[in-house]
Order: sequence, then structure tokens, then C-alpha cells
Amino acid sequence: MTRLFTSLACAGLALSALGLSAPALADGDVACKAGPEANWKPIEKLKKKIWQEGWTLLKMQVEGDCYEVYARNNAGQVLEAFYHPVTLEKLVVYRRGTEIYRKKGF
Repeated sequence: MTRLFTSLACAGLALSALGLSAPALADGDVACKAGPEANWKPIEKLKKKIWQEGWTLLKMQVEGDCYEVYARNNAGQVLEAFYHPVTLEKLVVYRRGTEIYRKKGF
């Protein structure tokens, strides 16, 4: 009886962990080669650009030498995008771990 209870409890925990986990997003070790931070535009300036894309901002942060953005597009899909901190150009975008956009030459 104890063995059955333990097995059911373990199975229940595993299933609940799967249900609570968010989809993993992969950045693929993006490197922007942005140079010294003194030349970077403030991350706050990126907010307007995100809004102009029609995206709803979820989170912004510095990741390595890039600006990393988590946002929802018009279809409600969560995106992870990397922007060059000097030019604020969009370099690469991932959706659910799959690359869906890459700037030509990047």
C-alpha cells in the first residue's frame, strides 16, 4: 500500500511539474558585438520600438552584449528577440525556441 501511494505521489508531482513549466526559449548564444556600454542607447528607448512593432512588452534585459526582449505579438505568441544596443536594430527573434527571424548578415 505504501509503495502504491509513493508511486502515485511521484507520478502526480511529475505531471504537475510538466503542467506548470513554461515553454523554453533558446537564445542560441547570441552575440551582438556591441562594444563598450558607454556607446549603448538606453534600454528604455527600445520600448517605443517594441510598441511600433505591435508587440506587448513582457520583459526587457541585458543579455551578454545584447538587449533581450520578451513580448507578445498580435497573435498572442510569446517572442524572444535580441536587439543591438547601439543601433537598436532587431537581430534575431525566437518563438518557442525556434528561430523565426534573423537580420540579413547577422
